[in-house]
This record gives sequence, structure tokens and C-alpha cells, in this order.
Amino acid sequence: MSDHLGSPAIRVLMMPRDTNAHGTIFGGHILSLIDQAGAIAAHGAGARKVVTVAIREVVFKHPVHVGDIVSCYTEMVRTGRTSLTVRVRVFAEDPVARDCAEVTTAELVYVHVDEAGQPSPLQPADSP
Repeated sequence: MSDHLGSPAIRVLMMPRDTNAHGTIFGGHILSLIDQAGAIAAHGAGARKVVTVAIREVVFKHPVHVGDIVSCYTEMVRTGRTSLTVRVRVFAEDPVARDCAEVTTAELVYVHVDEAGQPSPLQPADSP
């Protein structure tokens, strides 16, 4: 994949335990990977503890199968005083056929919180 996709955050081999009754990977499993990838990007931008506030429209364009390698790429869209918006693009690759397809793209909003769970101002990524 090229650099224009964003930063690689997660690569996972899809296993049988993650399938639905149709034999494809549960959409909820992909949503979990999207949320994890977005949180990784938020931490990379200086957030220590985040909560997910919103996952904007997720449209599944391509099924994911057992044995596919799912890759999530992230891009910071916006950083506010206490919130971050991250775009996550998901691709599935069949490692045997070497086919790769875009599964979905989503934007997620996270809020940086303190130990009490209250919104907290973000610190720059290079701050202690």
C-alpha cells in the first residue's frame, strides 16, 4: 500500500472465530478494529486516555473472508482542545490470490479524558 493511505495502524489475519452465519467476518469485528486503529492514532497525536464519542457512517463495500489480512490505515483529520477526529481506511487482502479490496472508511471522534473520565486538554505528542 502506498503512503497516501495514511499511517499503518493494524494488520490482522482473519480467523474462523470471527465469522457470521454467512461465512464472512462479522461487521462488528471490523468495527472493533477500526476503533482500535483510531485510538492508536489518537495516542500517537499525544492523547493518553481517550473515549470514543462517535463513529461516523460506516458502509461496508466488500466482504472480508477467513484468511484475509485486514489492514487499517489512519489519518488525523482534526485536533481540537480536547477532541480528535481520525479517518480510518480498511483493506482486505487475500494473501493467496494477492487481491486487495477496500472494505470501508470511517471517521471517528475521540475525547481525551482525565482519570475521572472528564474531558481534558490535549498535550502535544512530544510532551512528557
